[in-house]
Amino acid sequence: MQSNWKRAFDLMLESEGGFSDDEHDKGNWLPDGRKGSTMLGVTQYNWEAHVGHQVTHDDMRKLTPADVEPLYKKKYWDVVRADELKSGIDYLVFDMGVNAGPGRSIMLLQAAVGAPADGGLGPITMAAVWAADPVELIEKFSQEKEAFYRSLDSFSVYGTGWLNRAAAVKVKAISMLG
Repeated sequence: MQSNWKRAFDLMLESEGGFSDDEHDKGNWLPDGRKGSTMLGVTQYNWEAHVGHQVTHDDMRKLTPADVEPLYKKKYWDVVRADELKSGIDYLVFDMGVNAGPGRSIMLLQAAVGAPADGGLGPITMAAVWAADPVELIEKFSQEKEAFYRSLDSFSVYGTGWLNRAAAVKVKAISMLG
């Protein structure tokens, strides 16, 4: 299957935006208590793990799409096996993987196709994904995503943005179908 990697990466970056050090965002706190930040959707925690050392907020501000692309490819795109998914479904699952973690995204995909939601993309899930009508799958996945967002304690703060992103991703994913 032809990879949508570059297109999906570019679209995801549009959703993620630039630098943020919002103290209310749990992703902007490091396990050791330091106040972290996020750039291009990459948390300081993930960036430090990727480069193998601590970084500053100034280091984070300087990150470019070219800097973060290998991290996104390895930690998200490859983990959700996006190259093995239909066009549009690949972007949908990758984008949610970035937003809520690859395991969560896979579980939402499994729920959408009626497969056991174990967070692993095995042969049962892949067969169900490939057997599903892609438009219906995108719709069901988007419904699962919205329900997940609504279940979060921070929905009252970030919910409108999450729902807007979900709606935009759904439209773009449908437009990518074959």
